Amino acid sequence: MTGEKYEDAVAWLFSQIPSYQNTGKSAYKPGLDNTRKLCEYFGNPQEGLKMIHMGGTNGKGSTSNMLASVLQEAGYKVGLYTSPHLVDFTERIRVNGEKCERDFVYDFIQKLKELPDDIHPSFFEFTTVMAFEYFRLHQVDYAIIEVGLGGRLDSTNIIQPVLTAITNVALDHQDILGDTLGEIAVEKAGIIKNGVPLVCGAENPEVRDILQKTALTQGAEFIDATSIRTDLKSDLLGDYQQKNIRVVIALVNRLRNINVSISNESLSSGLLHVSKNTGFMGRWFIFSKEPLVICDTAHNQAGLELVFKQLNAINKTKHIILGFVAEKKIDQVLPILPVKSKFYFVKPNVARGRSPQDYEDLLQKEKINYKIFENLQNAYVFAKQELKNEEMIFIGGSNFIVGEFLEKNLDL
Repeated sequence: MTGEKYEDAVAWLFSQIPSYQNTGKSAYKPGLDNTRKLCEYFGNPQEGLKMIHMGGTNGKGSTSNMLASVLQEAGYKVGLYTSPHLVDFTERIRVNGEKCERDFVYDFIQKLKELPDDIHPSFFEFTTVMAFEYFRLHQVDYAIIEVGLGGRLDSTNIIQPVLTAITNVALDHQDILGDTLGEIAVEKAGIIKNGVPLVCGAENPEVRDILQKTALTQGAEFIDATSIRTDLKSDLLGDYQQKNIRVVIALVNRLRNINVSISNESLSSGLLHVSKNTGFMGRWFIFSKEPLVICDTAHNQAGLELVFKQLNAINKTKHIILGFVAEKKIDQVLPILPVKSKFYFVKPNVARGRSPQDYEDLLQKEKINYKIFENLQNAYVFAKQELKNEEMIFIGGSNFIVGEFLEKNLDL
């Protein structure tokens, strides 16, 4: 099959059914009925799989990849379903780090055309069932399933996992999940299942209380990962990854309790070889060292605060390229931007991308040293030309900005 044929099929998929990645809230279909119908249509491929369900606002992708790497080092065949992709759709569905084949994606997309009239799936519903089917075909030992958005009504929530984790809860997607931490925590807590142990990485007392009470009502063991002290390191270099490492350790300890063999060597080696084992990119990703160019997909206030704190600790003048999607609260992001930096604002190359001209009044109000560019690549070329000795570039603000940058500049 030609690459063009595959790309045409994926483009058709994006155009035929709503994609949150492209259009935002209008593509979000709360409720599990469609997913259940889809699963039944495809013979319930999720049944019989040992799954670990990973929820949270920030860190769930990193934690999913870390755990997958650890299990691979321990000798298990591991399915990994994450979203969104950065460069190619096949990144979403992996087995032992290998992206699913384009032929499989193409063939599965053709089946969309044969669905009964009463099933109208969203993009994420369809791709979730695609992942289940791929993991069933490959007979994985464990499948790690990352929640797409929220939890309670997310299409991944039809699974019956052996373990559940919620990394943290922060303000994000308020237009869908609620305006307060408490409301969002209730949505995230919706993935807690009857009798299925919950690993909690949330530090906020209000959030922890909601998650713990939900676990109690569900008869689910509540495992506090925040109290774990560790000196284990990862090749994922963001300072914030220490929080995620604690969640992984708690998950590993609980897996060991149900006789899953994972040695200390597999744990430490798995954490140190995440990128090699799973192909994970985009989190405090060092694109080059000379000059220093770092990108990170953090895109909400809580995530950006952690990334900007680490940036501020680097004693270099910074050239920072940022782009945001439409629903982001820019007024909350601008006050936490790294100090003494030069900024380049661009529009992400997706339908949800927000034009910097829309928030230029806020940039002027904050007295930020900035320029606006027509596209990301123009901003990057200009920033490189502006660099002097001991200066650096950072690229972020959105998954789509990082994905676009890597697609254009990384030899994949």
